[in-house]
Amino acid sequence: MAPNEAADAVAGLSDAGRAVPFRLETTDDALFGRRLVLPGGLAGWIVLSYRTDPAAVPQRPLLRALASDGSAQDFVLPGGARAHWLGLIPPATAEIRLAAPPGFHLDRVGRRGDASLLLQALGRRPFRAVAALYERARGDARRYRDTLRGACAVTPLAGYAAWARARAEIAPTSEVSASGAPAAIRVLIAARAGQEAALARTLASLAAQTSAAWTAQVLTVGAAVMPARADPRIAAAPWRADRPLPDLLGVDAALCLLEPGDVLAPDALASLGAHLGPASLVYADEVGADGLPRLKPDWSPDFALAAGYLGRPWLAARERLGRALDAPLGNPADLALRLDIAVAGGVGAVRHLQRVLARTEARLPEGTPRRTALVRHLAEAGSSATVAARDGVPDLLWPLPEPAPLASIVIPSRDRLDLIAQVCRGVLHETAYPAIELIIVDNGSTDPAVLAHYDTLRADPRVTILSDPEPFNFSRLVNRGVAAASGPVVVLLNNDIAVLEPGWLDALVRQACRPDVGAVGAKLVYGDGRLQHAGVVVGLGGRAGHILRRRPGDTPGHLGQMRVAHEVSAVTAACLAVRRDLYAQVGGFDAETFPVDFNDVDFCLRLRREGLRVLWTPAARLAHLESVSRGPSVGAARTRFEAEAARFAERWHAVIRHDPYYHPCLSLTTFGEDLE
Repeated sequence: MAPNEAADAVAGLSDAGRAVPFRLETTDDALFGRRLVLPGGLAGWIVLSYRTDPAAVPQRPLLRALASDGSAQDFVLPGGARAHWLGLIPPATAEIRLAAPPGFHLDRVGRRGDASLLLQALGRRPFRAVAALYERARGDARRYRDTLRGACAVTPLAGYAAWARARAEIAPTSEVSASGAPAAIRVLIAARAGQEAALARTLASLAAQTSAAWTAQVLTVGAAVMPARADPRIAAAPWRADRPLPDLLGVDAALCLLEPGDVLAPDALASLGAHLGPASLVYADEVGADGLPRLKPDWSPDFALAAGYLGRPWLAARERLGRALDAPLGNPADLALRLDIAVAGGVGAVRHLQRVLARTEARLPEGTPRRTALVRHLAEAGSSATVAARDGVPDLLWPLPEPAPLASIVIPSRDRLDLIAQVCRGVLHETAYPAIELIIVDNGSTDPAVLAHYDTLRADPRVTILSDPEPFNFSRLVNRGVAAASGPVVVLLNNDIAVLEPGWLDALVRQACRPDVGAVGAKLVYGDGRLQHAGVVVGLGGRAGHILRRRPGDTPGHLGQMRVAHEVSAVTAACLAVRRDLYAQVGGFDAETFPVDFNDVDFCLRLRREGLRVLWTPAARLAHLESVSRGPSVGAARTRFEAEAARFAERWHAVIRHDPYYHPCLSLTTFGEDLE
């Protein structure tokens, strides 16, 4: 240990490290347009502290470490208005370049040493520190780096308060109006007896707004008493169930609904109003009464309707409210829920501001109250969806066409009787769906037991077995199977899948038949019940990864997203449903660019590029013994994996920089929902 490192370790070095001088230079690289120049060598641990424009389209910064031989290693940095990034620059680095989002400003560069990081890891997460030392001893630099970063640079959601203080996330930030003129905003608050102190906090935060383009209406329920107020923009009136909502809004005002106790950031209404006009609904992140953040995805309509992730604050144009404008106020206990569902089911563009702009008090009711309100909304909107309850949580249930369409299930396989026998038994005999076609694409099996099993399967008229003995190329095998399919819905299935529940296929087909849906993925669990697949986050692990991998199977997920079907950027081909015409429309899997890995994510992103949505549903649950038939990637297989990963990053770097369904302040280092 060097003397200065020893001193830092004893003194308890700050997470930001020792400040070092730096400068940024411009380059002629269209993407990596800035060069970071540091004194001395570039290699080693550094901490970057930076700001970005919160009003701009969100993009994570990228850092590229260029070696003297021309090779490069890219890192995806955290997003957010203010951020810190801890990274290990490789030893052979000759140049550091940055792809910076709009408004990027590098405030500080710090240096850290291994010793201080290991001591910090021992204090925070001792098991990770030991694991990091083990990876370093065995010479795995990548795992050593990621394990140590996961211990020192990642904060659980429960540690949000200290994390936010370090980044001043609540601090006011000036935004330029996106529409050219401030929106007229009507704030509506229903207050009950005993909420006077909470209401006073909310009204004080309104009076402190940087925007002047608002008025507020407080509706007192029962014996509620208005606190003393001097602001003429705040009016009060008793709650009347028969009073029409339009009477409270005025002619042109947009609606902001608050609960007593909600405290807005000073620039909250200015920020929300700046983006209304291009959008009919604008919403931001919040911190709840428990002190935990609610870091929301970009617009996810199924998730918003079923689970109500919008929360507060939001600002909705009059046209967004739809039929809610036709109804009187009714029961005060129902108003917030009715309006939440109305704005979630409304029409028009939606904008998410990825900043915490409020500390909120009350949560919307869940379970039966939400299910009742959702059923009423769907009926009034003439939707074909109904509402199903799973574990007490409402979810949208979409109709299955009559008669049920033929589902062509494509399974690439080679040898492994234990696997192929299990998955075929599950598909043919343990699945309740009435119209199944099974296509096995055999990749050169030689096991006599497997060949004999194929002979048995051929006796079932629903089964087709194709032979493709060429060198393994997963994309080619899948394309070959889909080309032979006759059903309008195709389901790609790995040979190491086990059916757990008979309704899995029904759940997938219902979603896949929706006209605006591209691919649909399932909830996959390991043999011990832990999560294996709950949707793919693009950028996770640097390219793409499975969120919440190895967490308990009943993990609800941030905002409860794992309890309901919701939009994701991609799903795994281990179980993926898609209409056959859409498969052909985007050209199927890319067998040349992604023969083994990233083909499913690339396929889903191409569907999304066509304006189609990708969904994950917990209603289809299966077991997955991940890659058991191929084994881990080592040696030449690892080299091939890295080459495909580089091609994926080159093609989809824009999505890697911002997966719309994963908040930019959440870590891409760990596979949980942690802050970075």
